[in-house]
Amino acid sequence: MAQHQLHDRVTCVAAPATWLSGPDGRMTGKADGLYVEDRRAVAHLEVTIDGAAPAMTAQRTGAASAVFAGVQDTRSRLAEPLGGTETVTLSNDAGEPRSAVLAITAATDFATTGAIRDGNPGSTVDFEPADGGTWWARSADGMAVRLDVTPPPDGPLRWAVTLEPGERFSVELRFTRTDVATIQRAKRFSTLRVAAADPRLDVLVRTGVQDLDALRRTDGADVYYCAGSPWYLTLFGRDALWSARLGLPLGVDVAAGTVRALGARQGTAHHGDTEEEPGRILHELRPPDAAHRLPPVYYGTVDATALFVCTLADAYRWGMRPDAVEALLPNVEAALEWLAGHEGFVAYRSTGTGLTNQGWKDSGDGVQFADGRIATGTLALCEVQGYAYEAAVRGADLLDAFGRAGGQRWRDWAADLAERFRAAFWCPGGYPAVAVTGDGERVDGVASNMGHLLGTGLLSAAESASVAGHLLAALRSPFGLRTLAVTSAGYDAGSYHAGSVWPHDTVIALLGLARDGHREEAASLVGALLAAAERFDFRLPELYGGDDDATPYPAACRPQAWAAAVGPALLTALLGLDVDVPAGRITFDPIAPSPVGAFRVRGLKVAGGELDVTVDASGAVTVHNGPVDIRFLLADGRPAPISAASAG
Repeated sequence: MAQHQLHDRVTCVAAPATWLSGPDGRMTGKADGLYVEDRRAVAHLEVTIDGAAPAMTAQRTGAASAVFAGVQDTRSRLAEPLGGTETVTLSNDAGEPRSAVLAITAATDFATTGAIRDGNPGSTVDFEPADGGTWWARSADGMAVRLDVTPPPDGPLRWAVTLEPGERFSVELRFTRTDVATIQRAKRFSTLRVAAADPRLDVLVRTGVQDLDALRRTDGADVYYCAGSPWYLTLFGRDALWSARLGLPLGVDVAAGTVRALGARQGTAHHGDTEEEPGRILHELRPPDAAHRLPPVYYGTVDATALFVCTLADAYRWGMRPDAVEALLPNVEAALEWLAGHEGFVAYRSTGTGLTNQGWKDSGDGVQFADGRIATGTLALCEVQGYAYEAAVRGADLLDAFGRAGGQRWRDWAADLAERFRAAFWCPGGYPAVAVTGDGERVDGVASNMGHLLGTGLLSAAESASVAGHLLAALRSPFGLRTLAVTSAGYDAGSYHAGSVWPHDTVIALLGLARDGHREEAASLVGALLAAAERFDFRLPELYGGDDDATPYPAACRPQAWAAAVGPALLTALLGLDVDVPAGRITFDPIAPSPVGAFRVRGLKVAGGELDVTVDASGAVTVHNGPVDIRFLLADGRPAPISAASAG
């Protein structure tokens, strides 16, 4: 199946809607169009002036908007949750009258995102006039798209105009999908920003914050991040949880909303077709009319359940209300029971109808031996054991904090897991295997999965140092960590998971390096991610080539939530930030010397307040109260002690 070329597309997002077009604004087939709730609402949108398509170039003006400019005329585009608007403006910059005929053609095909990815879109359907400036397109299964045109045209979307010198004429087309429930758009939520001696950090953070804002969806009163545009504008367990964790400097609300949304859908029974199991957290959620290959609610993920517990624990430390945390403790207990219910390690086996691989490297060749063989059968991924260890320890802490029984059981379980991991996973070269098979064979490919073990507590200090060394020696490229070492027989820089670079994968390892005290190694990855951001106009894609040029991966989603969250996550690492609101403590221990020079972070959200923090080039810290005084961060009014390892 040929993959769609997305890298050069102009994308405007307001989840669950997204526009895709070429740099000239034209939508003429393939993946282009306007999507709402996993269905294409507009498949073809063509503008001609005097019978010819105008030459235009694009400028992105925000995550949800773009302008396409010609010599005199423009197209302005805006995404909105139920659709979007396209405004075409003709201008007369000459000294004499200008006559022109503006014509627009619009059509849809109602295709699902899955069908479009497979290259099987439906036949196009023209919008039919109703009354005044309203047109409609309706599918046989009940999908309906309304087109409102202002001003109404002379004929079928045609306007003949004469413009006096300096005069302008605009036509607005508003497309709205009307067969789905009204979608509440959460208000803009973050004031986080940074000013650094290295200005690339400023732009990366600003762009990432805008994209995360555009990828937010509401689930009742709760908010979560959709995974990415255009194929994943829905709830994905693993992606939403990691994006929320990485984005905690923006505040705790999204993390809290994510665990509530996922907890409400936690598995309660055994269903083979959906792979639901009691306690299991779902993999993805799709509208029933857009499900493709997988059921609308599908649970085939091996890591989201542990990440659910870790994310709730993070949210509690960052200031999630204690009563809201306590309400989710039954979900924590069910999740821990699911982890402990595996024989041996936390593992998966393909059912033959769901995903072949159920970790974050979920492509068919995502788990490889060093000799290039593809690992199959029952697989226990190394990073999943790290997540499970962290979930058990931090879940125990949550149970203790709220006076619930069972904490020591889970600490004992975690300690036993760590010892068994130590015996089963370590390869002769001094690094953990990417996975262990059901027969106990180590899948010995040198892969970036090991980076996710850092900071989980599973590794000893010596083991952590060994992993750090292998990451930098075998997997580092100038633009981040390769997913598979170049020495592996199956290495392919242009593959999806066998040598490419994923920004979120790199920043997770970077955070672990910083937490485990490997500051120099962490600093080198900060520089690599900033170099990559510059390469991609600071809107980091889902992935890119693992070669020394960071070659674009043509089908990469952009924006992708966990790639957008790299900017806020870098601030956590650079600040050496550790937040523990229940203990009344916020600690800064910056990477020093700073790899970005002196910098100041404004609008860092913790619980109910905001902080401004300045770090000089040597790593000395100055903390300033934000708009809300730091004394009111804690529910009982106690002041929050702030410490810095190298305070100025």
